[in-house]
Amino acid sequence: MASLSLPDLAGLVGVGLLLLAYALLQGGRLEVRAPLYSLLNLVGSGLILVSLVFAFNLPSAIIEGSWALISLYGLGIALARRRAAGEGAEGGGA
Repeated sequence: MASLSLPDLAGLVGVGLLLLAYALLQGGRLEVRAPLYSLLNLVGSGLILVSLVFAFNLPSAIIEGSWALISLYGLGIALARRRAAGEGAEGGGA
């Protein structure tokens, strides 16, 4: 049996993270606005991009780069919402 190279392993872990995020979302165990959803997508697509450095494929690089950027944007929004909700809870009483 052939052994996996480190870039192939990174790519496979990345695919696993993307599929895990999607499965958790579809199974109702993760909300689309949860920071974890965007984080899993960001790390997963980033790992796939790492593997593409060693075996480049332009269409895959475009989709994974776009996926990473959109996930980074979503993560920023999710964290900003979480921060705003925390500040709202702290400031309410006197």
